Amino acid sequence: MTDTTTRRYARESENETEEESERSGEETVACPECGGTLTSDAEHGETVCEDCGLVVEEDEIDPGPEWRAFDSREKDEKSRVGAPTTQMMHDKGLSTNIGWQDKDAYGNALSSRQREKMQRLRTWNERFRTRDSRERNLKQALGEIDRMASALGLPENVRETASVIYRRALEDDLLPGRSIEGVATASLYAAARKASTPRSLDELTQVSRVEKDEIARTYRYVVRELQLEIEPADPESYVPRFVSELTLSEEVERRARQLLGTAKEQGVHSGKSPVGLAAAAVYAASLLTNEKVTQSEVSEVANISEVTIRNRYHELLEAEEDIHGL
Repeated sequence: MTDTTTRRYARESENETEEESERSGEETVACPECGGTLTSDAEHGETVCEDCGLVVEEDEIDPGPEWRAFDSREKDEKSRVGAPTTQMMHDKGLSTNIGWQDKDAYGNALSSRQREKMQRLRTWNERFRTRDSRERNLKQALGEIDRMASALGLPENVRETASVIYRRALEDDLLPGRSIEGVATASLYAAARKASTPRSLDELTQVSRVEKDEIARTYRYVVRELQLEIEPADPESYVPRFVSELTLSEEVERRARQLLGTAKEQGVHSGKSPVGLAAAAVYAASLLTNEKVTQSEVSEVANISEVTIRNRYHELLEAEEDIHGL
């Protein structure tokens, strides 16, 4: 019995040795034509013989990423293991969301019992995502920022910056005595000015839930306490938007910028509203280029009074005449 068992184990070990030798022979990197060394060309997805140039394999699958990184920082930024984090969500997008569609993985509709279960799970998931008052505060504020930015047509980078400013205000305990909506609006106003895509206080007041005076007061307080470096609004930054909304030509935009440049040289812009100057420059430029628009149309787009446009309009033309007189 012992001899039989010994012989059986010996045969199994021999078979295993032969299989290993066969596998190693299959994995040997050698050219089937000349026996030369094979190399992989990752750029073309081919396996080529270094000696005779025979293409042994082609259209290989590249398991690596489709992007390139030149240092560790770029690699960390580009590597993807899910949706990217964002400052526009209170949890930075790291939590789990339960879809609103009442369907399973195969696209089949859920039964009434399963729908009730999923609704309870959604409710509890939403409660766990905002576990304390700070997270609820942040969620409400970031929702307000996103709503107002959408209404004003502001890009995503402005929303991200506004979210960061609000987070800093919350961390520095600047909210006591002020409304969430007021600080959120002030953060968006500051972010738009930092990104050189400013919006006037009147425009923000139309989409905000707080009054203009509160927005201005809160904005000054946030900028001072957070020591934000925000330059005064440039009237030229309003010109492209006004020209676009009035469907005027690039010639009007170029002429309006020239008028504003002349006004700066003459010091006319000092103490004046940048929105009023920009609107007046667009109105004056449209007349000078024979693309006439009415003061009421410009007033509606810029959200300022026609009286302001008329006053700034005359000042801009006077500054232009003084330059030519010199």
